[in-house]
Amino acid sequence: MHQDTLKPALEIRGLCKSFDRPAVEGLDLYVRPGEFYMLLGPNGAGKTTTLRMVSGLLRPDDGSISVFGVDALADPVAAKQIIGWVSDEPMIYDKLTPSEYLEFVAGLWNVERGVAERRARDLIGWLGLEKVAHARCEPFSRGMRQKVALAGALVHEPKLIILDEPLTGLDAGSARLVKTVLTERVRAGATVIMTTHILEIAERMADRIGVISGGRLIAEGTLQELRERVGTGDSCLEEMFLTIVEQDAAAA
Repeated sequence: MHQDTLKPALEIRGLCKSFDRPAVEGLDLYVRPGEFYMLLGPNGAGKTTTLRMVSGLLRPDDGSISVFGVDALADPVAAKQIIGWVSDEPMIYDKLTPSEYLEFVAGLWNVERGVAERRARDLIGWLGLEKVAHARCEPFSRGMRQKVALAGALVHEPKLIILDEPLTGLDAGSARLVKTVLTERVRAGATVIMTTHILEIAERMADRIGVISGGRLIAEGTLQELRERVGTGDSCLEEMFLTIVEQDAAAA
């Protein structure tokens, strides 16, 4: 067994971040290698702030972040080399074509040219971008831009893929393609952490689910474990999520 498989894909300890008020408060989180982990929570719960800190886009006020044993705060470059990040607002270069964009991103990660070309060709095929592979991204719809951004995040084959609401703005067909690609990445050994407000997707895709509220992890487990916590045998995730958040608010 490779030694990386013995280390958590992500380990967060005592993570804190405040803006005008605390956004993340003493968050602890442990994600296993090869896991599809869904991070759920109401608006303003701290999900995006947490993921931005893990991805190296925000510096925490306190706490630690480890990615496959790499201290992401002490060695952010090494951590970013094994992380793929897709935000809810796809950021790509409008004047480049999808093929040029993937070549550019692969170059940033020092991916060997032949390998980069093969991966780009595969990603463009998997995500249904063949017809626009050599067209400038400038006029693309939000959904098309999201697929290009996802391809860019995957071209260096990261071990940890972090996605913040990646299905926003996608039509049903595109969303299905993205879900298929993510599932295949997990089967190939990658770890995925994803936020979504579409709880039916979380219910179908997640190995484990974490519920965050007020910057704290208030519940975590498999779908069955969350059902046992709430005390219902067959509740859907939406019902359980609302119950867990309401219980936490009442206890505060």
